[in-house]
Amino acid sequence: MRLAGLPQAGAPHGSRWQVLAVVAALWGFAETVRCLDRKWSLYHAGVLILLYSDLMILAMALFLWLYL
Repeated sequence: MRLAGLPQAGAPHGSRWQVLAVVAALWGFAETVRCLDRKWSLYHAGVLILLYSDLMILAMALFLWLYL
């Protein structure tokens, strides 16, 4: 949010540095995918919940990067 110039609420703008947030979100998503097991367990369910939250973080980072 700071990279988009949020303190100046009248004029938000994009920044080339927002690409780093998208890359970090993709890397975190990939690392979480590596933790999945093929066998169902409560651990597997927890990792799926984390994957859904990582997906929301990635979507927000992409939205802020592309539309600001």
